[in-house]
Amino acid sequence: MLGQKRWRIRMSQPQPPTIAAHFGQLEDPRRPYLVVHPLLNLLTIALCGIIAGAENWADVERFGHTKREWLSRYLDLSNGIPSHDTFGYVFARLNPAKFQECFLSWVRTAFGLTGKGVAIDGKKLRGSFNKQLGKKAIELVSAWATQVSLVLGQVKVDEASNEITAIPLLLALLELKGCLVTIDAAGCQTEIAQQIVQQGGDYLLSVKENQAHLYEDIALFFRLAQQNNFAKVPHTFERTVDKDHGRIEIRECWAVSGQEPLSFLRDDQAWPKLSTIVMIMSERRQGNKVERKTRYYISSLTADAQRLLEAKRAHWGIENSLHWLLDVAFHEDDRRARQGHSAHNFAILRRIALNLLKQEKTAKGGIVAKRLQAGWNDAYLLKVLASPS
Repeated sequence: MLGQKRWRIRMSQPQPPTIAAHFGQLEDPRRPYLVVHPLLNLLTIALCGIIAGAENWADVERFGHTKREWLSRYLDLSNGIPSHDTFGYVFARLNPAKFQECFLSWVRTAFGLTGKGVAIDGKKLRGSFNKQLGKKAIELVSAWATQVSLVLGQVKVDEASNEITAIPLLLALLELKGCLVTIDAAGCQTEIAQQIVQQGGDYLLSVKENQAHLYEDIALFFRLAQQNNFAKVPHTFERTVDKDHGRIEIRECWAVSGQEPLSFLRDDQAWPKLSTIVMIMSERRQGNKVERKTRYYISSLTADAQRLLEAKRAHWGIENSLHWLLDVAFHEDDRRARQGHSAHNFAILRRIALNLLKQEKTAKGGIVAKRLQAGWNDAYLLKVLASPS
């Protein structure tokens, strides 16, 4: 998985897609006469180091020195291990858009995804701000394949803008045919819904007060329907109850389709392929404390309360499956890479590492335990790198 030439020698079967095959075409930001360490060496050592627990460029350099003998089986290290300054310099200047394109190419080919559930959500890299330079913290909007727990891609939110402008850019990079795309209120825009439909997908969008007329109309419709216990409203219904560590969570979902209910909305014609309005009521009980929330959604799917509730629960899981892991297992919010594109590119490397670690199924324990094993055991690190095959 590390070096294409040696990998072919070692494998008797046809070679699987390698990281080198997809990232080897990246343009080196250095002038040719200044290149001592090939870009592929830097990428490989950085990725292996991050998988094995490295959290900054100094850690990556130390990993390289510690594992030099092992790395030299796959890389030409005749010029030694790059310094942390070299890693920092190169990744601060490496084009993150091109790096992202390589990432997407690798995910599509290596994992052979056929889309089903895709959750779109944003996350700030809180340690990336620089007060002295007036640089805001970087925010990335990520796409997460909910059924297989994979990062599909991410786009940086422009400092002068917000998620609304980044989401269409991210969607344009993805294969959405047959997918159900779930997005929070920031993505509840007619243009975004249109793009999803045009790309062959369906949408489930959260509706909040930012869509005043739509929110008011859906809330009123369900309030009137509840008064008669949905007696005259054709609908589907699903209820789930989860118990964990003394906490009980109850979720109830009502999904309503049909021309008459949709005509209740003032702007129903503005939403492409709009088929269903949804209400999800959740209740969390822990001891004497009870929390209740009511949320509303629109979808291009026909009324299927079970599927819609499952999709929304999977979307909520992005916090634990992606953002929480990046913070707890990789300490992303504590990282202070601030120069140039360094923070953005390091974030892409983390997500590559997370994908590989999550797809390696033989080891017991979570991501933190797997990272420790990768640092201790060269054979396991190689297994992680080969996990897409």
